[in-house]
Amino acid sequence: MSGGPDSYRVVTGRGTSLIRERASKFIGIAFPVPTLEAFKEELSATRKEHHTARHWCYGHVIGEQGDVHRSSDDGEPSGTAGRPILRHIQGAGLTFTGVIVVRYFGGTLLGKGGLVQAYGEATASALAQAPQEVRVVQETIMVQCGHAAFEVVRADVQRSGGRVVKAEYHALCEAVLTVPRSLVQPLLARWSDAGITCRRSP
Repeated sequence: MSGGPDSYRVVTGRGTSLIRERASKFIGIAFPVPTLEAFKEELSATRKEHHTARHWCYGHVIGEQGDVHRSSDDGEPSGTAGRPILRHIQGAGLTFTGVIVVRYFGGTLLGKGGLVQAYGEATASALAQAPQEVRVVQETIMVQCGHAAFEVVRADVQRSGGRVVKAEYHALCEAVLTVPRSLVQPLLARWSDAGITCRRSP
């Protein structure tokens, strides 16, 4: 996803939009989706809130690599609603993100092209209104070493954008660290070569 192998972009709050097209009303709702179950709950709540609407179309992307995704046209002609919604989420480089577009039918058929445009525009506008951030994928490392060696470890962790989660100072230092995923192997090799006991957390 966006940001490289160590990071991904998410929405951190809700964004909404309202598009009117030939008397039909399209309400776009973008929101965080930590799990598939959370998305189902949001969809159920939206259906209840907009119970007089004609369609509740959606798309969602889940997973650090965005590898879990699904969309639904919910009765609209195939490919005219769910696919444009999903395409906008993926095109924005987002994951753990869902968009539901609620349609109140205005009595005039829009045709496939009109539907694709309306659902796409409602999605893009809702995503633009939602706060977003890039999150870094961290892995946990356990370290045991002398006090002087631990100062080297601490400096490496700070430079890498990681953090010291916990450190206990006895005869040896024992610490729990987190570092960006792509730097785990180089750091383990560097520390092992220096005689520092270190391993990935199980």
